Amino acid sequence: MASEKPMSRIELLQGTLDLLVLQTLRWGPSHGYGITRQIRAGSSDVLQVDTGSLYPALHRLERQGFIAASWEKSENNQRVRSYRLTPAGRRQLSAERSRWEQMSSAISQLLNPPQLDEAGT
Repeated sequence: MASEKPMSRIELLQGTLDLLVLQTLRWGPSHGYGITRQIRAGSSDVLQVDTGSLYPALHRLERQGFIAASWEKSENNQRVRSYRLTPAGRRQLSAERSRWEQMSSAISQLLNPPQLDEAGT
């Protein structure tokens, strides 16, 4: 929507990470390390999220009600915090995906403008 104010760099980065986390949790509950592994594997090792960025994002998403957390035992019998998507999180994921698609389309248009003829039209 053209009337929305532009996002700041921080909002853009947080929004992108939030989108990736929500998308990852769409496939099922996971703990923090599992989320980072899924993002890394799903992006062919291009996207790597460090814990200094991931855990603040998880806490922010939990405060907003988009994810819920519970303590569970991991495969190696360690206590881990597992995160899952809530119904509000599913709605947020849909909205975030829509915004991402608009933004990536706009960037694509800028990077690949239509070819002009000799007259500039």
